[in-house]
Amino acid sequence: MIELNLDTLAREEQELQFERFTLDTAWALGDALRAAALQRGAAVAIDISLRDRPLFHVALPGTDVSHASWVRRKRNTVLALGTSTLAVGLKLARAGQTLEERYGLAPADHASDGGGYPLRLRGLGVIGAITVSGMPSADDHRLVTSTLPAFLPG
Repeated sequence: MIELNLDTLAREEQELQFERFTLDTAWALGDALRAAALQRGAAVAIDISLRDRPLFHVALPGTDVSHASWVRRKRNTVLALGTSTLAVGLKLARAGQTLEERYGLAPADHASDGGGYPLRLRGLGVIGAITVSGMPSADDHRLVTSTLPAFLPG
């Protein structure tokens, strides 16, 4: 298994970019994330959103209202900072800071636990977020990054 450090995460984000992204892509990706989570027996919420609207959202058996809150907070962090929440969390841990101290982001509306991932279009930048919440941080992150390659050009 690949070690998740800041260099690895930055490389992932450069590689895992879409050439184009449609509503059909959002549905297929969300369905693939759902299937992968069910295969793992994971009680997670999954969300794919553009900056201005949700495109896919599901809460699997075993989740509760707190999962939706974590999704919202992780998505907000991705949209505010343009990077994965796992990378944000690693940077904060290294610096010994909180989201509020470093970025001025309120913890009621933001989270730095893994599972929030930038939905990035090559040449355009971050257009939204892909978010998984319910497993340990690295597992939420890996669910996204292990599913994305099937939807990107080879």
